[in-house]
Amino acid sequence: MSQTCDPREILRQVGRAPDERFDLAEAALALAALDLSNASRDPYREHLQALAEDVAAACPTDAGLENRCATLRDVIHSGYGYEGDSATYDDLQNANLMQVIDRRKGLPVALGILYLHAARRCGWDIAGLSFPGHFLLRLDCDGERAIIDPFHDGRVCDAGDMRELLKVMQGADAELTPAHYRAVSDREVLLRLQNNVKLRLIQLNQPARAAAIVEDMLLFAPALHALWREAGMIHAHAGNLQHAITAFESYLDHETNDTARREVAGYLRQIRSRLN
Repeated sequence: MSQTCDPREILRQVGRAPDERFDLAEAALALAALDLSNASRDPYREHLQALAEDVAAACPTDAGLENRCATLRDVIHSGYGYEGDSATYDDLQNANLMQVIDRRKGLPVALGILYLHAARRCGWDIAGLSFPGHFLLRLDCDGERAIIDPFHDGRVCDAGDMRELLKVMQGADAELTPAHYRAVSDREVLLRLQNNVKLRLIQLNQPARAAAIVEDMLLFAPALHALWREAGMIHAHAGNLQHAITAFESYLDHETNDTARREVAGYLRQIRSRLN
């Protein structure tokens, strides 16, 4: 992946690459650059490189799981001062990797990208988890496993911690299952990052920007055709009917499920009737 490319071209390259064959942090910087078009990505690349080098330097190559967890926590939080932004959690800056680096605070998934980047540069086995509402990481080493919370200073979570967190996210009846330990692809990590942005823009009543975020997601996840449908729904709700038509037509160009196609074709008829 060329680091000098236009951000959208980098994201298109990600969209063409297998899940395990792209640089997650570079892709997150490209997404950040879409909002900060005048900012150079080079200082942020240098920062990410220094972060990874400091983790490697602080941890012996044969270190065990406990030592690796402690090193990530000590370097990222104690050394560089990163923290979860509990005070202004919904601030859009918390999902923009450049601004996360500038402010040293962010959302769980944005901070998690720092962990994933640094640990993988050391050759460690780490992945994001499909845990709802709060991004967690799974670090494996020599048959042992740790679940790390990047938002809360890199604490290691046991099953009780995860169960408590799940109930906060999904209610008192929610129960921990093996699915909550499932690793997700880096593409899913990026989708989760941008979904945070989209939801906040919808809450701020900025549907045009929210729809643009969804359409940018298609650059790196082009096979996820449902995103065109989502963009169309957001545009239609906001009254941007021509944009809604374009998005729905793009969805129909790609979707093969007959039931889904009939539903969206019905939306298109309704919108076009409003334009006549």
